[in-house]
Amino acid sequence: MSILWEKSGTWRWLVRRTKESKPFFIGFATVCGVIPGIIGFCVMSATNTRSPELEAKLRKNARPETLMMGKVNKERLAEYLGELQRKENTNDRYVAALKGETLTRKPYQRIQPVPNPSDIEAKKEQK
Repeated sequence: MSILWEKSGTWRWLVRRTKESKPFFIGFATVCGVIPGIIGFCVMSATNTRSPELEAKLRKNARPETLMMGKVNKERLAEYLGELQRKENTNDRYVAALKGETLTRKPYQRIQPVPNPSDIEAKKEQK
């Protein structure tokens, strides 16, 4: 790849100018950072639509699983924020997450392991 650049007169001029002139180097580096930043900002602004009509349409067409997961996540977040407000110890959440376990709503059993798919299939076959 560098073979293409080494033979280019423009590339050699650019390297020579940035090597010889510190202000040119700073200006070139600024242009290389600012121009893509402006372009990215404009693209994100143009593609980000926060219209209530679009959000209502997307929520109306949402699948039931998506709605259920949104509800569950909202409940879990509310529970977690409640624990933080009450200043409860939440370190066991991190330990449980590392072990692949999740929270339960049972008052005396806070952590419950996530069942393996093979366990679920075995229980269905037994019934």
